[in-house]
Amino acid sequence: MSNEKSANAMSRQWLMLFAVWAIATIATLSSLFFSEIVKLPVCSLCWYQRIAIYPLVLIMPLALFPLDKKVIAYAGILTLFGWLVALFHVLLVAGIIPKAAQPCVQDIPCSETHLNLFGFLNMPMMSLLTFTLMAVLLFLAKNRDSEESM
Repeated sequence: MSNEKSANAMSRQWLMLFAVWAIATIATLSSLFFSEIVKLPVCSLCWYQRIAIYPLVLIMPLALFPLDKKVIAYAGILTLFGWLVALFHVLLVAGIIPKAAQPCVQDIPCSETHLNLFGFLNMPMMSLLTFTLMAVLLFLAKNRDSEESM
């Protein structure tokens, strides 16, 4: 009975980490589509967010086959970094952070958005939601690991 419970917990943990990989892959392909096909300009903050999410596409599958729970720490650090940059970017676009604090070059200002869905869903907000969802999944996978070790 205990082995079956442990196997179920491992299976749910694996699914959560797989979901993080799927989200990172969709976000990576979407960012490449918008920059390389649609030709939307990429600002400095967008590049920092890409630096945080692109490695997850390669790191996560290595930890899934077989399941290596150490990936939660590595993925968590990248996700936290990306989340902080995305939050800064959202606040900059919203005008809460002054434009003088933006690190972008003059030709591609970080405060401008070129895609806006439903009046509020721009690229920085999509990035923030993506990193938030990945952080929640990583947190749940970590807690599953803690419950399992008790």
